[in-house]
Amino acid sequence: MAPEMNDGGTHPGRRPARPAAADATDVADAAAEGVPAAAPAPGADAGATERGADADVEALPVPKADADAGTPPAQEAEGADGTDATATGADTPPPAHVSHPGPAPAPAPDAPAVDPRVAAVRRVGAAGRRWRAVQLGACAAMLAVAMTAGAVAVGALRDGGGRAVATSAAVSPGLLAGGDLDAGVTSLQAHLRTQPRDFGSWATLGLAYVEQARTQGDPSRYPQARKAFDTSLSLRAANDQALAGLAALAAARHDFRGALTDADRALERNPYNERALCTRIDALVELGRYAEASKAAGTADARRPGIPVFTRYAYVHELRGDVTTARRVLTQALDAATGPGDIAYVATQLGQLAWNQGDYPTALAHYARALAADDGYLPALEGRARAQAVSGRREEAVKGLEAVVARYPLPGPLVALGELYEARGAAGDAARARDQYALVDAWTALARANGVDVDLDTALAAADHGDRAAALRAARAEWARRHTVHTADALAWALHVNGRDAEALGYARQATATGYRNAGFLYHLGMIERATGHSAEARTHLSAALELNPGFSPLGARTARSTLTALTAPPAHTAPRTTEGGR
Repeated sequence: MAPEMNDGGTHPGRRPARPAAADATDVADAAAEGVPAAAPAPGADAGATERGADADVEALPVPKADADAGTPPAQEAEGADGTDATATGADTPPPAHVSHPGPAPAPAPDAPAVDPRVAAVRRVGAAGRRWRAVQLGACAAMLAVAMTAGAVAVGALRDGGGRAVATSAAVSPGLLAGGDLDAGVTSLQAHLRTQPRDFGSWATLGLAYVEQARTQGDPSRYPQARKAFDTSLSLRAANDQALAGLAALAAARHDFRGALTDADRALERNPYNERALCTRIDALVELGRYAEASKAAGTADARRPGIPVFTRYAYVHELRGDVTTARRVLTQALDAATGPGDIAYVATQLGQLAWNQGDYPTALAHYARALAADDGYLPALEGRARAQAVSGRREEAVKGLEAVVARYPLPGPLVALGELYEARGAAGDAARARDQYALVDAWTALARANGVDVDLDTALAAADHGDRAAALRAARAEWARRHTVHTADALAWALHVNGRDAEALGYARQATATGYRNAGFLYHLGMIERATGHSAEARTHLSAALELNPGFSPLGARTARSTLTALTAPPAHTAPRTTEGGR
């Protein structure tokens, strides 16, 4: 439910030949492109199948900054919808420092982004996006209005002193993650070709690029987003819309300290900026500062109550083991949701919460509601497949995850599909599973090339399905940056698979210390306890993992059951020897 935990773009990737799971898509893709459905030859240019990272932004007219960026010309005084843009605080001197100064450099020609493995990742996702594009026409006009006229700078609130405060009603996560996003980006680009000095729309475009990267598994959008935000700031110095966008970009790249800095700067300009309020909560959660995150959620709820804030408020409570409050808040949010995007988003969060508690029928019901609102919502499709897998519907689950990774080859579903193949064990499944894990590595290369910190993801995937030494290096690096329950768990497990169980035990216990009810964490703790000779505790925690969510992982749950059986089996009994006279 957290932005990082469930954004779909937080896992690593290794790169292989084309994944077996996407065979049908690859054939169609290859036919369209006139190339064989196989891994590209060494040296193949990824740009041949996907636009370069800067193509869309560079195709737009980028206005030169005014000599005094804080005093824009009269043309800038109106946003895309004609509202007065002066309320954004442009008359206030810009802060002395912005945490992300200057444009991001374009990737070098030989950067990993052009690696043939990366080209394959992009091609898998692009093939799925093509069929989705035909569904966008009916929604294009609606989203264009939402994003250009209402998504960022419409309306005003009044603070305690009666001063007009421009709102930054960030596009809801559900809307941005829906199939309308590509059409909205196209509409924004068209608008900016005719109104290149509209700083608000540049900020909105940057935010849309961030969401494209997160939801479509293509981090090459992040440099584009950065350029859009820089352009917005050059037109209106320190405007809160662009600063909030930079905060969202930093969070998406897992630079949570930078995200917190930019969110705070945006809130200095506009305390009611919803995107900044939400990103501030996200950053504090991902830095392991849970008490502060809880306080920030309360502040956001007081200033800008709404679905983006409610879902984060719920997650903060879930992290502390308060599932009842989390469920109540999400249910209230779903009751208040009206748009398809918001309904899909909140229903999916409720489905994930039910899944975490092992309540699969309820999870499936929530995912069904989400997909009724948006039949292409990726997190709901993935969640439904996971719930189907442990509800006796494994073949449906496999097909569902194959469809997900064919559209968006993100690490989470790739690993889940690989483990389903391994658990099924049919002819060719072992090779299919290896293909999925290799694609995860390829995604890591693409993400790193575009400024994403993927150490946590590397640790999680590589510990079970890759280079264990690399997993430990990555986990240690991530722990040096932030102390969260998820980094503690990843470090504990990486230490365990490298045979360093005595060191792992403390981290595994720390991962479960907040009360967060996560079967995977309990499983890791139990396995480490068994390895360190704490058999009674191991039985307790392995049993708790299986009781909480018996299908938390196709492979992990199987190992937990077999280990628990071995721990609870009575010792072998040997009859005492007797003498002939003792019979």
